[in-house]
Amino acid sequence: MKIENKLHLWGEVFDILYEDLDDFSVLPRELCTQVYGVCFCDDKLVIGFGGKKNGWGLIGGTIEPTETFDETLKREIIEESNMEVIKWLPIGYQKITDKNGQVKYQLRTACLVRKLGEFLSDPAGSIKEVKLINPATYKEYFDWGEIGDRIINRALELKIKLEDGI
Repeated sequence: MKIENKLHLWGEVFDILYEDLDDFSVLPRELCTQVYGVCFCDDKLVIGFGGKKNGWGLIGGTIEPTETFDETLKREIIEESNMEVIKWLPIGYQKITDKNGQVKYQLRTACLVRKLGEFLSDPAGSIKEVKLINPATYKEYFDWGEIGDRIINRALELKIKLEDGI
């Protein structure tokens, strides 16, 4: 599924193209800047408070030049939630184009995670609080429109596959 939209943020307008994707290796690696997880701890959705928007959202962050997507995802989930990724699958990506035509890809994944302990702090200081919520109530915390709905719904579909070991 493809969804096109415009995002108004920080006084700028960005063109957004979301697309479901089962394999991130087809994307240009050098343009992939972020990987975020729709993380499930048992039957709860893991969300974090903070970031540039100082609000609730998914856990994840910047892909370092020497990291694989898998390494970034696992590192960011530990840093921002004190949880370990057990299994994950790609959900899709957002292709973000700014007013100058610069393109970035943001990757979205569905993850099964387990707590390593209580969340104390994010080393980068970005995430200040972590909650485990009923996935059906995510819009009480953030509403990203049609693209956000697709990401969450696809994550819920993939969660079943992850649990079944597919």
